[in-house]
Amino acid sequence: MIRTAIPADANVIAEIYNYYVLNTTITFEEDAVTPEEMASRIKSVSALLPWYVYEREDKVIGYAYATPWRVRSAYRFSVETTVYVAPDYARQGIGRQLYLTLVETLRSKDIQVVLGGIAQPNHASVALHENIGFEKVAHFKRVGRKFDQWVDVGYWELQLR
Repeated sequence: MIRTAIPADANVIAEIYNYYVLNTTITFEEDAVTPEEMASRIKSVSALLPWYVYEREDKVIGYAYATPWRVRSAYRFSVETTVYVAPDYARQGIGRQLYLTLVETLRSKDIQVVLGGIAQPNHASVALHENIGFEKVAHFKRVGRKFDQWVDVGYWELQLR
């Protein structure tokens, strides 16, 4: 089941996210996020844009949300999206279901462009984005450094209109 995230989901969302923070380069955050910080993020994002969770048997096992692309007002029709699935539930179509729900909501909000930034390499995320219809539009070399290695970031775009 997919539903809107609430601050009470912050503990499990932080747990899912912190796995990736502490073990991978797919997020450039380097320190674990507290549940309080995650609750604050949920509140600030969901005031303007959607944040969804995927529940199975009353347990949150994935989430997806959109944030403004840039702060200048002319960018108000563009968003950047994020999706994470608990590692034990990866490759079961949960990320795709979350993403499709998120994109449909964004269409109804008069959003023009959805952007996905993907640390490279990340073949699973690239496949997810491209299967939904995103196209690669940029590749930035060595823009992040984590775990003593340089990390590239590619950007994929989906035009909604």
